Amino acid sequence: MFDPTVFENLKVAFENQLYDLDNLDREIDIVNRVDRLELAVMAREFRLRFTLAERHDISAEILLSASLKELAAEILELKDEIPSCGLRIRFYLQLENADNVCSRIEDLLQRIWGTVSPPAQTISYRYGAEKPIYSNTAEITFPRKINEEQMDDIPELIRHTLQTLHELHEAVN
Repeated sequence: MFDPTVFENLKVAFENQLYDLDNLDREIDIVNRVDRLELAVMAREFRLRFTLAERHDISAEILLSASLKELAAEILELKDEIPSCGLRIRFYLQLENADNVCSRIEDLLQRIWGTVSPPAQTISYRYGAEKPIYSNTAEITFPRKINEEQMDDIPELIRHTLQTLHELHEAVN
């Protein structure tokens, strides 16, 4: 009988809660979903991207990943290896004035997410545009791996993500 991996179980837990927020509560709109098996390195990646309902200018993405080593440790039941996955959360937004807004975004992310890890912001723009619009990808990376023991933390993580989306709207508009 097939026994789902930690990756699969966590993926389903995130999907269930986020799709309920989309379909039942109408609090968010899911705008993209990626469920990838990367054959070149035999890794798994799951991404679910969403916006606040009726506010599609800023989006959040939850990324779950498992490397070959992490998947093999579980499937082969290797001793001294704890099956786990990597977790990151990204926020995507457009800015007209990156100099002023990025520091506010960093303060906001640190206040909401605490000392999980310092947020990273990546800014890009189209060269030659008359008035550049900056694309900002702000990322929270969790330094430790997660597994099924953190399943009860998923609702709180989603609440923090929604709070961040709401506050980002206030900070940039």
